[in-house]
Amino acid sequence: MDFPLITDGYFYAVAIPAVILLGISKSGFGAGFGSLAVPIMALAVSVPQAAAILMPVLLVMDLLGLAAYRRDFDRELLRFLIPCGLVGTVIGTVMFKLLDSHLVAGLVGIFTLVFLAQRLLFPPRPDSRPPPRWAGGMLAATAGFTSFVSHAGGPPINAYVIPLKLSPVRFTATMAVFFFVLNLSKWIPYGWLGLLDMRNLATSIALLPLAPLGVWIGVKVARRISPLWFYRMLYAGMLLTGCKLVWDGFFQARLT
Repeated sequence: MDFPLITDGYFYAVAIPAVILLGISKSGFGAGFGSLAVPIMALAVSVPQAAAILMPVLLVMDLLGLAAYRRDFDRELLRFLIPCGLVGTVIGTVMFKLLDSHLVAGLVGIFTLVFLAQRLLFPPRPDSRPPPRWAGGMLAATAGFTSFVSHAGGPPINAYVIPLKLSPVRFTATMAVFFFVLNLSKWIPYGWLGLLDMRNLATSIALLPLAPLGVWIGVKVARRISPLWFYRMLYAGMLLTGCKLVWDGFFQARLT
């Protein structure tokens, strides 16, 4: 019996670059671009379906990222962030069917752009203190929530971790472990919500070969890029992500 995967050519025209971009971001280089994957795929399918299709792809990417950076992550930081992030996934599970996904996308986009504006208008001094831990807890929980709804957990957690001034490899490794745990925690809720049907899973299998390609490209670049350019690319990705999410949340819905 044939798998009932999506056969629409337009879907793959947007899904293939989205998956490669996600793989590059999961490996560290261009980390800010990862949250664009679901909005790009949402040009062809709904946000919940795009998020469900990416679940197996994310699992493979997470495992590849962990293998590449298994000795580089910040254990102490993860002990603090992961429990808070899991609280966010629980909230996302409870509220998934009550919230409009476009509204969530728009709010994440506004938050992202406000954070970037603050960094550009009031750049941190070399001796500036890191954000307070209570802010980190709230942002990690927000990341868990937005990651559950639309795999857009990057902007909130970046707002806390970027000011910590980790090296590119340590930043990437820590985020790889954080999102591996969050993404793993989403499987049972996604199944309970009916998102992991055969059509979505079969489509995921068709896209899986692209996962190692994106991660490989990102790992090669991430280990060679300077911290200055790493964070410049991170900000550029967050800018594009914020603009796209605001468009999807507050303008596109009115035009359709």
